[in-house]
Amino acid sequence: MQGFALAVRAVGAGLPTAVAIVGLSLLSLALSVIIAVVLIRGYRDGPGRRGMLWLAVGLLLLTTVPELLRIGLPSTTGIGTVGRSVLVSGCELLGLGVILWTIYGGQSQ
Repeated sequence: MQGFALAVRAVGAGLPTAVAIVGLSLLSLALSVIIAVVLIRGYRDGPGRRGMLWLAVGLLLLTTVPELLRIGLPSTTGIGTVGRSVLVSGCELLGLGVILWTIYGGQSQ
């Protein structure tokens, strides 16, 4: 792995701020995945717990997927700021919708 260097460029903030933001983003991703795994395990524990699976899906759409879109889209595509904002907000709204649907009667228990 000779020649591998991690390039960090901070735009509008200092390097410590940029590193803190990346760290908080990674923590957010890790926590949301851990919670989703707990919900999926609860779903697998017994019949009639389909709502837990839908809560896991909603949580992932609300937290994990938007964070990955925020990081991945500018790095891998030419989608601009407005397009990225629309995709991220749409994903978050879909996640909220799935959670609300699950809580307020989307599933008969």
